[in-house]
Amino acid sequence: MLLDEGHKSRLSIHPGMTKMYKDLKGTFWWIGMKTDLADYVASCLACQKAKIEHQRPGGTLEPLDISKWKWDTIFMDFVTHLPRSVRGHDLFG
Repeated sequence: MLLDEGHKSRLSIHPGMTKMYKDLKGTFWWIGMKTDLADYVASCLACQKAKIEHQRPGGTLEPLDISKWKWDTIFMDFVTHLPRSVRGHDLFG
């Protein structure tokens, strides 16, 4: 696939969306190209791991009170804004 070659070749080595667009637009163009490139680069696990320092830090950790009795208090964490599954779900199945 064209996006694989433009992003994972030995010469380019995982460029960001802007560089990849500049490299490809001289030879190729299609409707929605910028969106396709942004989605492709955002879904690249190697890029996400390598460029983690450019992302906003998470919120501060808050200590939880220790309950006196088991099951007295129940806490739940919800992770949202996940990528959509094959069935179109982003949170619950």
